Amino acid sequence: MGVGLGTATAQTQTRAYVTNEFSSTVSVIDATTNTVIATIPVGSVPAAVAITPDGTRAYVTNELDNTVSVIDTASNTVVATIAVGLVPTGVAITPDGTRAYVRNVGDNSVSVIDTATNTVVATILVGAVPVGLNPEGVAITPDGTRAYVTNALDNTVSVIDTATNTVIATIPAVGPFPEKIAITPDGNRAYVTDAAGASVSVIDTATNTVVATVPVGAFPAGVAITLDGTRTYVTNLSDRTVSVISTATNTAVATIPVGLFPVGVAITPDGTRAYVTNSLDNTVSVIDTAINTEVATISVGARPFAVAITPAPQAPKSKEELQAWWVSEVRSACRTFQESRAVRQLRRASLALARRSKSHRAGARSAE
Repeated sequence: MGVGLGTATAQTQTRAYVTNEFSSTVSVIDATTNTVIATIPVGSVPAAVAITPDGTRAYVTNELDNTVSVIDTASNTVVATIAVGLVPTGVAITPDGTRAYVRNVGDNSVSVIDTATNTVVATILVGAVPVGLNPEGVAITPDGTRAYVTNALDNTVSVIDTATNTVIATIPAVGPFPEKIAITPDGNRAYVTDAAGASVSVIDTATNTVVATVPVGAFPAGVAITLDGTRTYVTNLSDRTVSVISTATNTAVATIPVGLFPVGVAITPDGTRAYVTNSLDNTVSVIDTAINTEVATISVGARPFAVAITPAPQAPKSKEELQAWWVSEVRSACRTFQESRAVRQLRRASLALARRSKSHRAGARSAE
């Protein structure tokens, strides 16, 4: 019996999770077929979404409920609901998957969730531990030691030490109304969308200073960086476009037309596709990053806002993990084999029953 190492599971398939604010749902898109394969009810006005590094959980902020929904990506069902601060609008997960950082616009705070227990273990408040006014975006460095939070109303970025959950730096001089933030895979740069400035601020994370400002389209909102770190994709709400920035030169090298009022953007693990939420026409645009052209449009729920994509499968790190992975694959293959055999047995039984029924009817006609 051949072991089905290519058997598709929720953790190995690439899927995009899209929050639909007016539908209070999350649409799940199969990135292979670009079709919606599930719609998950969550809290009221879901805004942001982030997926754990192992791909097993998606964390969704619900603005009007002041909660976070936790989705099991294997079953695509909500398995926990966590109370956080007022009007949670963003979420990021540490690289080791142990913590989720949630930005709360309504009370200028960041809630820290322990993902093992799905409970809030710390709250970083304005005043005692100032984060800034109207925290909007949040991103975590690849080594997990720092969280960067954009503060929309005072045009700053707060830097949080994740070991102590305290603010250790405040970066001034970013553009007006800093919205979202993404950090390069090497951790050296952070890219911040300046919504009111039609620009992107580039931060050197070693010195926590702004080292470049890149002009883009009108009202830039979402931002995502390719896994090789060479390109930054920025959604421009008012332009109905996506700007592509070369991180080597910090210049815009392409502008891509998409749908109406594009907000969120995420890139597949292989870097070949970018998914963009178009909030006013209830669609998701799929961009081929090799040619920087929209190649598909997917209908989703009402007012799609944020999007996150499941990560690439993680390779086993130890002998024990490798053995556990192998056992899981063998069991999956055995289940598939047994299910196929059961189907074949049922088909044979059905054919035998049909033959007997036909023989019985023929015998009855002969007797007549």
